[in-house]
Amino acid sequence: MNGNNELKVFSGNAHKSLAIDICTYLGIPLGKSEVFRFSNDNIFVRFQENIRHRDVFLVQPFARPVNESIMELLIMIDAAKRASAGRITAVIPYYAYGRTDKKDQPRVPITGRLIADLITVAGAQRVLTTDLHAGQIQGFFNIPVDELTALPLMGDYLSTKTEDRVVVAPDVGGTKRARDLAEHLRLPLAIIEKRRIGNSDTAESLTVIGDVHNKHAILVDDEIDTGGSLVSAATSLKAHGAIDVKAAAVHGVLSQLSLERIPESSLSEILVTDSLPIDQNTRKKLSIKQLSIAPLLGEAIIRIHEGRSVGEIFAHGKQPS
Repeated sequence: MNGNNELKVFSGNAHKSLAIDICTYLGIPLGKSEVFRFSNDNIFVRFQENIRHRDVFLVQPFARPVNESIMELLIMIDAAKRASAGRITAVIPYYAYGRTDKKDQPRVPITGRLIADLITVAGAQRVLTTDLHAGQIQGFFNIPVDELTALPLMGDYLSTKTEDRVVVAPDVGGTKRARDLAEHLRLPLAIIEKRRIGNSDTAESLTVIGDVHNKHAILVDDEIDTGGSLVSAATSLKAHGAIDVKAAAVHGVLSQLSLERIPESSLSEILVTDSLPIDQNTRKKLSIKQLSIAPLLGEAIIRIHEGRSVGEIFAHGKQPS
């Protein structure tokens, strides 16, 4: 991979360990750069090696502090563009503001679209991401978007379990995600009908559709934020006779409320990926098992770089490791 089209991977401050793991999979060093804040809170970016005509991948999930992570990425993209990078791909394992994907109330923004516009205007020519909250977010971009899914990776981990199980969608909106995992595991599917109350983090679970009695339930979602939906769903499942309830979600956002709610809930285990950084304290407190998506992202990056199909990663059901 030498010459003007050489592959280069750089990282912001959001999740440098994930970028290092991606580079380990690719067999290349992480690109040298500095990304820091001045005393006035202005962000400064400088690439410390030549990227002229290079194929540049910028790894930056929108981790807390979210707005700073977004701004870092935008400035990194601009710096790469002004350094004459051959192609700039924004690698965003977790895309924040994904819930603001439509006008569901009067006088509210569509922030998911705004962020897409900012990334495009900054100069990114491609986006690589994982398990968007809503599929239509891909259409917010006027540049190519490759959306990977970590569900098969999670399915491979869960397939080693042998107890009588059922996959559960915590709401009607997550039915497709849960159905895909259920098909992967060849398990039955149940759905929880849920009503969200206003703009608060409170959700009311109404009823369970499907048989969960005397079964080990696996709740599936795209992310765990406050944990309100999953805790409420777990309570309903236990009330309907589930033996045990585990939660599997791609993105572990894990806001402060989740640290208070989940330990007191009916959830016995949390399964997430490393799309976002999770400290050791949180992992221990919430009984978290974390799977790495670095091989998945690394395989997609090398395929994009070489002009090969990204979709073929999922064609044979075997995930990169």
